[in-house]
Amino acid sequence: MIFLQYNSLDELTDFASDFIIAELRKKPTALVCAATGKSPTGTYKKLVEKQEQIKTDGLRFIKLDEWYGLPMGHSGTCEHYLQENLLKPLHISPEKYTSFVGDTDSPEAECERIQIFLNEHGPIDICILGIGLNGHIAFNEPAAELHAGVHLSTLSQSSLKHSMVEGVDTKLEYGLTLGMADILQSRKIILIVNGKHKREILNKLLSSHVSTQLPASFLWLHPDVHCIYTEE
Repeated sequence: MIFLQYNSLDELTDFASDFIIAELRKKPTALVCAATGKSPTGTYKKLVEKQEQIKTDGLRFIKLDEWYGLPMGHSGTCEHYLQENLLKPLHISPEKYTSFVGDTDSPEAECERIQIFLNEHGPIDICILGIGLNGHIAFNEPAAELHAGVHLSTLSQSSLKHSMVEGVDTKLEYGLTLGMADILQSRKIILIVNGKHKREILNKLLSSHVSTQLPASFLWLHPDVHCIYTEE
């Protein structure tokens, strides 16, 4: 894993967007997996600003995870976030985007559908990740065992306090998510860490100890991961 520190969020997002653009120019039909949350937002905005540097019509996107049970029209969904911050601004057509349906009646069938897509059209070319305060990657939460494939995850209290779903009326307990093997099979991974509140978990990741209690630590097993973070 390569760690790159930047003095400011603006420097970080500028590098991250250029990094992603360079990869997309190498493969105009790349399959991109996109995380949600505050950490990648600045990078997505820069990517949209620089979109004239890439051809977007051949790109394919897949959503990393989704809150299970939250109505898909809700502003707190990962769907809403990606549509507003990335997909619509980049003019990504619906047929080029594969997405979890969070309010499905059959989460098992939904997981199977996404897994079949990955098996047939993967692996992911570039996976854009953030890290949770407890070290989770996507909705792969700290546990005695981690799931390899797409699955319905029981969410930690830390995840349920995420600002995306703060104050929602729906009682949330689970998340639909890609598994650790799905993520680790990606050809290239970029992990974006931002904010003073992430300092403690970043320090744990820097220790290079691999544990199921710190799912992000499994990124040490991947041959091409860039972790970028701000000085703070």
